[in-house]
Amino acid sequence: MGREMVAELIYKIAKCCTPQKGDAITGYFKEDSTITVHHAKCSAVQGFRPERLLAIAWDEIRTTEMPTDTVALPPEFAELDETDYFILKHHQELGMDYSIVVAEALRIPLEEMHQRHRKLRDLGGLKRVEGRIIHYRKNIVKGKWIKHRNHTYYELTPEGRTWIQAFENKQTASET
Repeated sequence: MGREMVAELIYKIAKCCTPQKGDAITGYFKEDSTITVHHAKCSAVQGFRPERLLAIAWDEIRTTEMPTDTVALPPEFAELDETDYFILKHHQELGMDYSIVVAEALRIPLEEMHQRHRKLRDLGGLKRVEGRIIHYRKNIVKGKWIKHRNHTYYELTPEGRTWIQAFENKQTASET
């Protein structure tokens, strides 16, 4: 009798929806021969090639392959869209800034920018910073220090950094 070979299947938990044990799930067989485990209702699955979707169950997945480093995101994260991401990213890359500069940089109407800054602040992704003496950024006025008391500055919070990372993970996962 010949020996039978059974391939070891490698499962990876999708970062876009991070299904938890007990959730209804589906698998996506990737070209690298791994199976990405998605929540059955994950929107990313809708764009996948149907012939690569697999019916799977949690008992097929070894416990060592369960998510261990997932960050629990508050439900408010679902309210954020790509524009909010770009606003947070602006603050991550350029530091504290006020609405008019961010609006001009991202080509967003100023009133909408005010609303988005307020929303992101209320959700905890940005914090308000009191006017102070700041150094102008490069390419604005070189070497000049200014004092802005009348502007409301916003700065990225640790929560905002988490949202940026989660958004980027979600985008990366949806490309798979």
